[in-house]
Amino acid sequence: MRLFFGGENVQAYLFLLLLVVISLIAKNQSLLIASGFLLALKAIGLDAKWFDLMGKNGINWGVTVITIAVLVPIATGAIGFKELGSALKSPYAWIALSAGIIVALIAKNGVVLLAEDPHITTALVFGTVLAVALFNGVPVGPLIGAGIAYYAMKLYSMFQ
Repeated sequence: MRLFFGGENVQAYLFLLLLVVISLIAKNQSLLIASGFLLALKAIGLDAKWFDLMGKNGINWGVTVITIAVLVPIATGAIGFKELGSALKSPYAWIALSAGIIVALIAKNGVVLLAEDPHITTALVFGTVLAVALFNGVPVGPLIGAGIAYYAMKLYSMFQ
C-alpha cells in the first residue's frame, strides 16, 4: 500500500477520505462506493493504469448503464407500443418528451464546454459532489451542469 508515498498524493487521499466521511454522514451509498473505489485503486497502485481510462470513458459508460436501466421495462415487455401510444395522449408525456430533448441538447453543449474549458470541470465536480452528499442528489450533474454553465456563460458574455 502506497498511501502516503509521494507528496502530491497526500492531498488526493485526504480529499477522497473526506468524501468517504461525507458520504457516510449523508448516508449516500453512490458517493461512498465511488470515493471508496477510487481510494482503493489509488492505495493499491492501479490509479495510473485506470484513472485515465475512467476519466476519458466514465461518462459514456455511466450514460450507457443509465440507458440500460431505463430500457429494462421495454426489454421485459412491461412497456410496449401500446403503452407508448397511450402515454403520448397525456400532456405530461409531451412535457416529459420535450424535457428529454431539451436536456439532451443542453448536455451536448456541456461536452463542448468541458472540451474547450477543462478547468471548469473542477467546479462542476465539486457542485455535483455537494449535491450528492448534502441533498441526496444523483451524480449525473457534471454533463448537464456543464451544458447549463455553457448557456449561462454565453448569456453573461452578451452583457459584457
